[in-house]
Amino acid sequence: MAKPLANIGVAITRPTDQAIKLTQLIEDAGGHVISYPLIEISPLTDYTRFNLVIADIQQYDWIIFISSNAVENGMPHLLKQGIPPHLQFAAIGPATAKALADYGINKVLIPKDRFDSESLLSQPEMHDVQGKKIMIVRGEGGRELLADTLKARGAQVVFAECYRRINPQTNSDVLAQAFQNQQLHAIIITSTEAMRHLIDLAGDSTWLKKVTLYVNHARIAEHPLQMGLVVKISAAPGDEAMMQAILNYSVSHT
Repeated sequence: MAKPLANIGVAITRPTDQAIKLTQLIEDAGGHVISYPLIEISPLTDYTRFNLVIADIQQYDWIIFISSNAVENGMPHLLKQGIPPHLQFAAIGPATAKALADYGINKVLIPKDRFDSESLLSQPEMHDVQGKKIMIVRGEGGRELLADTLKARGAQVVFAECYRRINPQTNSDVLAQAFQNQQLHAIIITSTEAMRHLIDLAGDSTWLKKVTLYVNHARIAEHPLQMGLVVKISAAPGDEAMMQAILNYSVSHT
């Protein structure tokens, strides 16, 4: 019996260590996976500034972790600093909350539906922040929506940046060659930053217009849709939902 993704080539642009499960799911279904990370996570070379920011953690009411990478790169320093018992934790989603649980932090506020800044901001606790001090742990750069909204609601907000995101790719030749060899049918992109890198590298290449881009949030789809590219949005976050979207592709092209 033929597997559902037989003869289907899928490029995954996630950091290598975050693509393991999805890679296995696709390969188990008979698909061919092209590893093409457009973002890799790198620790900072100097944590002096980060440690200065967290030095007065005793004064904060909330600490928000943007990603599991923020947890992995920030929590060891916070544990050394000492975490006050009154500090409340929030996370952008369940994967980040699970990473916190691995460090013994089990009471964590997370969004109920979509796992993004907007959904976290919709929680009642994030509306009741007048006069509160909030620390956001993240990588260098990133969206300002969370901080800007919390400030508008009366909170004092500080960023604690503890890792860097780098693009390890210098061109899109691997993808172009795979498409020419009929080995590339879909590309998975799970961040706006990775999407920007892909579009910058591919430029106006014809092949990019003929593959299906799979994303896990409508925000990531905005730019490529404006360019006229083919984009599908998974029904929910997580590897299983993305896998289902890929399987739907296979059915629709059979």
